[in-house]
Amino acid sequence: MYGGYTGKIARIDLSKRKVYVQRLKNNLIKDYIGGSGIGAKLLYEEKTEKMDPLSPNSLIIFMTGPLTGSGVPGTGRHEVIFKSPLTNIFARSSVGGSWGVKLKKAGFDGIIISGKSDKPVYLWIHEEKVEFRSANNLWGKDTYEVDKILKEETEGKASTAVIGPAGEKGIKISCIVHDGKHARVAGRCGGGALMGSKNLKAIVVYGTQRVSINQPKKLKDYIKETLPHIKEAGKGMSEFGTAGGIMNYEKLGNFPHKNWALSDWEEGAKKICGQEMAKTILKGRYSCRDCPIGCGRVVKVTEGPFAPVDGGGPEYETIAALGSNCLVDNLEAIAKANELCNRYGLDTMSTGGVIGFAMEAYEKSLINIKDTGGIELKWGDGKVVIKMVEKIAKREDIGKLLGEGVKEAALGIGKNSIEFAIHTKGLEPSYHDPRCFFSQALSYATTNRGACHNGSQSHSCEMSNTQPDIGIDKPQDRHQLEGKAEFTIKLQNLMCMFDSIVMCNFMHASGAIKVHSMVNLLNYVTGLDLDIKEFMKIGERIFNLQRLYNVRCGISRKDDTLPSRFLTLKRNRGKLPPLGELLSDYYEYRGWNEEGIPNQIKLKELNI
Repeated sequence: MYGGYTGKIARIDLSKRKVYVQRLKNNLIKDYIGGSGIGAKLLYEEKTEKMDPLSPNSLIIFMTGPLTGSGVPGTGRHEVIFKSPLTNIFARSSVGGSWGVKLKKAGFDGIIISGKSDKPVYLWIHEEKVEFRSANNLWGKDTYEVDKILKEETEGKASTAVIGPAGEKGIKISCIVHDGKHARVAGRCGGGALMGSKNLKAIVVYGTQRVSINQPKKLKDYIKETLPHIKEAGKGMSEFGTAGGIMNYEKLGNFPHKNWALSDWEEGAKKICGQEMAKTILKGRYSCRDCPIGCGRVVKVTEGPFAPVDGGGPEYETIAALGSNCLVDNLEAIAKANELCNRYGLDTMSTGGVIGFAMEAYEKSLINIKDTGGIELKWGDGKVVIKMVEKIAKREDIGKLLGEGVKEAALGIGKNSIEFAIHTKGLEPSYHDPRCFFSQALSYATTNRGACHNGSQSHSCEMSNTQPDIGIDKPQDRHQLEGKAEFTIKLQNLMCMFDSIVMCNFMHASGAIKVHSMVNLLNYVTGLDLDIKEFMKIGERIFNLQRLYNVRCGISRKDDTLPSRFLTLKRNRGKLPPLGELLSDYYEYRGWNEEGIPNQIKLKELNI
């Protein structure tokens, strides 16, 4: 067995309350590495694409990577892989904290959960054991409460993955919250609803096993050599968190406002950026396991209309979703809405997306005050956003429809609401404007889980970042067309490797880690002896396998598109992306046919 792995995956059948241990084979490691790579392969082989995601036989897979628990900076992470209840296609959600490290120390590289418990249950995984425990007393409680109770019932140093009332109710934009108040969240694609459909309230993990390292001295020396650069590259994120870049994004035209329709909002952006948070509600910071940067924010609001707030603060995406996207410029209101989403177990990104959509529908008289339960959906009102979070979490009035996601909400409201329903493949986008970065437009259209900046993190290489090892020697002009497909594809393949080894994407976005460093670290931990070309080929294999899963779900060229607003409504400092031309180049470089399906030559080349 290679270093960095326990060699075991626990297959857990909730219906039968049985646990089977599956050995992790070397050929699977060599071809797919770990994390979302192995997770995608397992999901693909089980032929889950025709299943209803909320059926008992559907799978939810939690996978670590070979670097998880190794001490390598930025690797306190794991991946959650499943067929999405929100989009009905391939889904993966990356999450930090300490849960993944403790799962590996408990003796497992991953867990595969199937079936449905007849009563609410939680899993207690420790020292190579899996226990089924009653969650009757936990059902209905929020994630912060449950984290505290479970640590008292199991082990104070354990780590929890918990769904809130939103997941229990099957709300399709619900999420899985890890580590209690620090709220490290597997947010995207509705994983909370999938756990809820299985009557699975939580998974608690703890262990004391050591993670094996193939070349410990080389690894230690290399970490020592690279650590100062990582700290220096992440200095701004340490001080101001992920929201520290808001004003630069506003200047570039990347920061979205008013359901992606407004061009300029400088005064509002100033009031909710990371620098303003540091002056006002910030009380501390925290790190994921094995991270020297500490981008996590601890915030407190002790008085006023939005008190109390006490716990993990809003990150960039949340501030954009629940703030600028709804024209809310009050940090305390955003922090309160963020905490409620974390407690209820709602994805802040999708929640902000559907609230912004509803505000526009209300403004255009497509819905009225009777639909909203008496709430006047006014732009910029933080109290309204908070009320709508509660409506969605409780499935009340229009909130019941909004909890299905913006695609279904537009179908339910009808009329011309589809014109401003912002999603790709059913997923509300992350908050980086594709009119600002053409690589982001292409990545949103083609990334396998839907519109997601983490599908490529390419915008960082259109601002200042480089990856010379894969031919990106200097930042590429953000609106150029020539070479954009190749540029985007290389970075999509690279992100597949970040999500498989598993390493925080900010290590790339900040410029802290180059590809050769990733390869060296992986080789020192595992003993795989890969070179850069082989490393990137694995990333390409993983991306294409995920695409094949989606092809089985019915995805093709027709779905590789963007909301009409991104293609027709101009913003200052942005340009409308010529998506047809970009896609034509993309399919050719990928080795896919004109319908967006990988051809047999490419599949043979990748050994799929």
